[in-house]
Amino acid sequence: MGAGQPWSRPARRHRPMRTGLAFAGFGVALCCVGVAGLAAWNLQTVRQAAGPIRETADGFLSEVALGDSDGAYDRLCADARSRWSAIGFTSWVRTPPMVTDYEITDVSVATRSGRPQGTVTVKVTRDGGLTEERRLPVVREGGDWRVCGDPF
Repeated sequence: MGAGQPWSRPARRHRPMRTGLAFAGFGVALCCVGVAGLAAWNLQTVRQAAGPIRETADGFLSEVALGDSDGAYDRLCADARSRWSAIGFTSWVRTPPMVTDYEITDVSVATRSGRPQGTVTVKVTRDGGLTEERRLPVVREGGDWRVCGDPF
């Protein structure tokens, strides 16, 4: 009798579409993980900044309400100090109606160009009971948080 052919495995069909979809799915999953990681990092940066921003604004407003213009002036950023002289700022703090009380109503933090910046919304009470809402911009400068822009 004749010799039989040795057993061989049947040839498998190549499935390039399935392989391509698997790699594409892996790439999309990797991108999603990267975006989620970046979002978590950004959220952490923003949350860590909210406390110091509130403290900076609170200290500034407390000094303004107490009439300590030198202490409040020291909390201004370099840009604001270039527009306000120490004497001009002191005269502004002491000009009626003066700030007598304040209440911080909101602190919002955002990142611009990868750097956190804050805006503190404040209800300011002046002599005679007049109240008004103001927004204080707060920026990071030289490792410290500073009130920037024209505070009032």
